[in-house]
Amino acid sequence: MPNRIMTDEMRDDKTPDEVIVRAQPRQPVTDPTLGISVSVDREGTPQHRLVTIGDSLTHGFQSGSIFNTNLSYPAIIAWEMDWDEKFRHPLPYSGWGGLPFNIEALIRRLEQQFGDKLDWWELAGAVFSVHQYMADVEEWWERGPGSRIPNQKGINHNLAVYGWDLRDTLSRNADICRQLLEEPKDNLFRQIVENANERAALYVLDSARDTQGKALTPLEAAAELGKDGTHETGTGDGIETLIIFLGANNALGSVIQLKVAWSQDGYDDLDRKQQFTVWNPIHFKKELDEVVAQVKKMKARHVILATVPHVTIIPLARGVGEKVAPGSRYFPHYTRPWISDRDFNPKDHPCITELEARAVDSAIDQYNEAITEAVRGARKDGLDWYLFDVAGIMDRLAYRRYIDDPLARPEWWTPYELPAELQALSPVPNSRFFTSEMVAGEAVRTNGGLFSLDGIHPTTIGYGILAQEFINIMQQAGVKFYLGDGRTQRNGPVRVDFNRLIALDTLISDPPRSLSNQLDLIAWLDQRLKIFSRLLRRGA
Repeated sequence: MPNRIMTDEMRDDKTPDEVIVRAQPRQPVTDPTLGISVSVDREGTPQHRLVTIGDSLTHGFQSGSIFNTNLSYPAIIAWEMDWDEKFRHPLPYSGWGGLPFNIEALIRRLEQQFGDKLDWWELAGAVFSVHQYMADVEEWWERGPGSRIPNQKGINHNLAVYGWDLRDTLSRNADICRQLLEEPKDNLFRQIVENANERAALYVLDSARDTQGKALTPLEAAAELGKDGTHETGTGDGIETLIIFLGANNALGSVIQLKVAWSQDGYDDLDRKQQFTVWNPIHFKKELDEVVAQVKKMKARHVILATVPHVTIIPLARGVGEKVAPGSRYFPHYTRPWISDRDFNPKDHPCITELEARAVDSAIDQYNEAITEAVRGARKDGLDWYLFDVAGIMDRLAYRRYIDDPLARPEWWTPYELPAELQALSPVPNSRFFTSEMVAGEAVRTNGGLFSLDGIHPTTIGYGILAQEFINIMQQAGVKFYLGDGRTQRNGPVRVDFNRLIALDTLISDPPRSLSNQLDLIAWLDQRLKIFSRLLRRGA
């Protein structure tokens, strides 16, 4: 059994006093209603069946890029509702694999040029090819067709923007993003699209304006949609289901930068907050309270709040070394997945310690308790709010933390049962870093499958899992799903069409051949050209 006694040795001396460091993880919530019944007014048909607010996980980010927004989990839900043609989302970020940089697209380009193996005498050519590719990407988005924001009619239903945290969602709008766009500059040594986040945000929010043309934040835009009311009367709830999935970027910087910098004064300032990588739970709750206050005023029939996943279990942060105590959840250090235990040196390699990882996870547990209490308070007030405990789902999928170490499993832990279509894949997808190789002349996935090549964001089938869990809650709320004719209601549990998603998921249906190994190639790109660290410095 794991060690469940908290000791002083488990606390890093830089951790704020407000963080309650725990010896064991928070137990997930399995009842989205928290056991509180609510009477729901279902009069009329809301004009907007689904509206979502969030960050990269809702925007649809994959492999370092926001590209195909048709495969985000909100778009998957809309497909299963037979509302996909009416579901407004940012247009696909077409051209050179999206923003800011598509790792999968680059890998496939190198494979076309150099085949399955990159020999030493080809390194110079590969470096030149990468630089040329990056220059083309930069040119497209900064000065070419990608620099022109599409003219989209109507406020989007998917109002998520990658990289945004609670304060961004409370304060940023299209006009602020446009002001931050600088005159692009050519930089031979830093060929990453400048202001990529602001450019991506404009695709989402440029059409989010009130009747006077005032730019709206995502929360204000959702409120504006709610004012549209029902089809029958134009009054009442304009939104049927509103999903709020925020907070990951209030802690994710700790593993992206492998640096734990706790929030202090200035956490609520758009500029000053950039220096922090993880929020003090007190600061997080203050920001959350502002979000909740705005959501409570919206005309939304059902609201789902999602918890924050534990960021230390994503494959971008790999635990190295032997665990000090049998049954511990934590390794002595966490570093990049391509650095082996044998090669790792904490003095030479970026890393966070076991104590820092435990403190970050403990802070996230407090975030999630605050989110849970927000739902509890809303339901006690008669609002039909639900909790989706994403953190619990991710913990049940955590390979090295729990699946690979039975002694570390808390008493409540059970493995997550993947849909039958995913269990039929070989190997069965897991939460390890994605790798593939050539076997008998065929490209084969050898590990991973739930996370894309940036080690942070889901693959398409991974987004399908999120969609399925949201759908389960929506059905519990009484939301109706329809067949392709838009009239015939689907009876019984609605199941996501995972065969469709498998076919659309290029990493699953057509894995890269790899230049010997995906992990080696990504490590080479990061070590030689610093692509990875530059790409993800801003956030998810």
